[in-house]
Amino acid sequence: MNASSLLPLRTVVLAAAAHPDDIEFMMAGTLLLLKQAGAEIHMWNLANGSCGTATQSREEIVRIRRTEAENSARLAGASYHPPLFDDLHIFFDAPSLEQVAAIIRTIRPTLILTHSPQDYMEDHQNTCRLIVTAAFARGMINFPTRPPHPPYDAPVALYHALPHGLCDPFGKPVRPDLFLNIESVLPLKRAMLACHKSQKEWLDVSQGMDAYLAEMERMSASLGHHSGRFSYAEGWRFHNPLGFCSQTYQPLQHLLQEFCYAPTVE
Repeated sequence: MNASSLLPLRTVVLAAAAHPDDIEFMMAGTLLLLKQAGAEIHMWNLANGSCGTATQSREEIVRIRRTEAENSARLAGASYHPPLFDDLHIFFDAPSLEQVAAIIRTIRPTLILTHSPQDYMEDHQNTCRLIVTAAFARGMINFPTRPPHPPYDAPVALYHALPHGLCDPFGKPVRPDLFLNIESVLPLKRAMLACHKSQKEWLDVSQGMDAYLAEMERMSASLGHHSGRFSYAEGWRFHNPLGFCSQTYQPLQHLLQEFCYAPTVE
């Protein structure tokens, strides 16, 4: 049996991140390559961007950031899913998990791209925990979701993006298991991130991130350099497949083989 025969007939990809623009910074290149490979793609930010401003009201910035996220998804050819929480209100608790699991069961992904378990802020880490646990509970008939949705029993592979800044909370570099060559889709990735124009001033003020589009390209170039093969790359770590899929079910490598490089572990 060849590797491609292990894939479902229909590949459904969910990119799930905390805030509007998180997908575009660290995941969008891979998502675009999967779209080109024939996958159905979905974009979901769990938080609404309510704190991403130094000047606007909550209602105004939430409206602006939703429009920006919808525009980015439209550029990618992705289905957009609305947020559930305010910024800094993403918690790993039972009510939140029930809501997140309902969305997972609605989309029924076979491949999930999400945050690193180690990241510089709690919203990212809690999003990762919620997504992983909701995917684990996808087929559990006695796990309640809010609103109720029937379980589904299908393999799902989870991949963790590199943390923003490419370091863990202690500033130590995080190295990927897999590099994806995103040079061919970098212009569209940049255009998607440029949809989030409300964030230029906020990122300058809050994080000293002058020219956020250039910052994204710098991180992509840094990962490309670390790969030793590509000019621009995104990095991924494959989640332990127990409870999710078989060890041989690795759809990123199977669907995007020509774009992948997995360094040999010595």
